[in-house]
Amino acid sequence: MSSSDIFIGETIGTAILILLGGGVCAAVTLKASKARNAGWLAITFGWGFAVLTAVYTSAPLSGAHLNPAVTLALAIKDNDWGNVPYYWGGQLLGAMIGATLVWVAYYGQFHAHLTDKEIVGGPGAQATTAKAVEAQEQGAGPVLGVFSTGPEIRNAVQNLATEIIGTVVLVLAVLTQGLNDKGNGLGTLGALITALVVVSIGLSLGGPTGYAINPARDLGPRIVHALLPLPNKGGSDWGYAWIPVAGPLIGGAIAAGIYNVAFA
Repeated sequence: MSSSDIFIGETIGTAILILLGGGVCAAVTLKASKARNAGWLAITFGWGFAVLTAVYTSAPLSGAHLNPAVTLALAIKDNDWGNVPYYWGGQLLGAMIGATLVWVAYYGQFHAHLTDKEIVGGPGAQATTAKAVEAQEQGAGPVLGVFSTGPEIRNAVQNLATEIIGTVVLVLAVLTQGLNDKGNGLGTLGALITALVVVSIGLSLGGPTGYAINPARDLGPRIVHALLPLPNKGGSDWGYAWIPVAGPLIGGAIAAGIYNVAFA
């Protein structure tokens, strides 16, 4: 596959991933959404189906890595680094495009949510719950969760460990099954299995941090949140942003090491 195919495939695939994954977060979160308060099960299955759709769409072009941690692990496994910049560039751009499309699709809901005094308060309003106070102090705005992840308990060591563990599970599943005949990404069966693995990780390990397990999935939408003209959007929590980037990359590297020792 050519470098242009890789970049285009990863851009399209990651855009679809974030459009559908961020879309389910918006649907569950935002005022005037028919799915509001649908809960964690809706979010985890929504992200799983997002992975399935994105992989099926982009696999013919790029092999459907859709995740810098997967790209890193495959590069370590095969000692082939030449296309890593094209994968990572497409993934970050696609994530930003997908997040922007979520804003377009839910434009009215974002406005209704962020101008509701019960949600954001009136002029000079103060947070009234311990979690709201913590979020306000950390700069996490009221709709940041639509775009990127955040911890329920802010403990850098635990949060980083959670992201590493979840990513090791994901990447080992990718490496040990479903690679296409070129060895560059997921095939048809791999798409279904990986989607179910993502659902499993979300249900079992997603509670502490919201399971980024993908640096582009978190960083690209966080950048978009910072740039979008959303009223009363609050901060983008850049103090936490390194964890859902570093954790998955470390997890991907560990998974590649485990694979090379135990499976290769």
